[in-house]
Amino acid sequence: MTLVLDLKGVHTHIGAYHILHGVDLQVPAGQVTMLLGRNGAGKSTTLRTIMGLWATSQGSVHFKGRQIGGPGGQLTTPDIAQLGIAYVPEAMGIFTDLTVQENMVLAARSARRAAELDTQRLEWIFGLFPALKKFWLYPAGKLSGGQKQMLAVARAIVEPRELILIDEPSKGLAPSIINNLIDAFRQLKAQDTTILLVEQNFQMAKALGDGVAVMDNGRIVHAGAMAELAEDESMQHRLLGLSLGAHQ
Repeated sequence: MTLVLDLKGVHTHIGAYHILHGVDLQVPAGQVTMLLGRNGAGKSTTLRTIMGLWATSQGSVHFKGRQIGGPGGQLTTPDIAQLGIAYVPEAMGIFTDLTVQENMVLAARSARRAAELDTQRLEWIFGLFPALKKFWLYPAGKLSGGQKQMLAVARAIVEPRELILIDEPSKGLAPSIINNLIDAFRQLKAQDTTILLVEQNFQMAKALGDGVAVMDNGRIVHAGAMAELAEDESMQHRLLGLSLGAHQ
């Protein structure tokens, strides 16, 4: 098993607060790894630490064998992104005053204007999210919540990325839009894109996840196959306080 991402003993401090307490997390290449846990467990902090938005105060983060986080090897967020890692934060991170088109151009490293975007890849994205083509020249701030989430994901995949970190993409979305996202992530996986996905929608987790890591109190308390967790209601209750079966 080839690891794209490997966190060993990662601690993160934010000011006086000690948020991550020795996180060990492995993300295999070409798979969708779900990062689950109760609110406040440290999931979003883990993604932000991987991206260098918060520095690793102890331990290490390696991407394809190269250290990108931790004392003596902490890279900046732009340098981490240049290695082929994209990040979709829970707040989506789109520029509301700019058009959909301008948002996409800003996210593309190899294009300075819309005409320089990869047209074949753009048409593929429009196939996933037709609303983006319809509102291509509209200010992003005028999109619906679901359309903004589509744009946030589209920005992350406007060019091929080796690893995508996504924080709760389905939050507050209608089931039809969630299904669009599931289809998009499956197509990305088919293109050998590795995904680390934080998600509270357990049906989405069950549908997409190959592997799963469960966090509690700033630590990984369980790691294994998503299918195993999906079939074991006692484990769901113990680790998450609820069962996937209750959400079917």
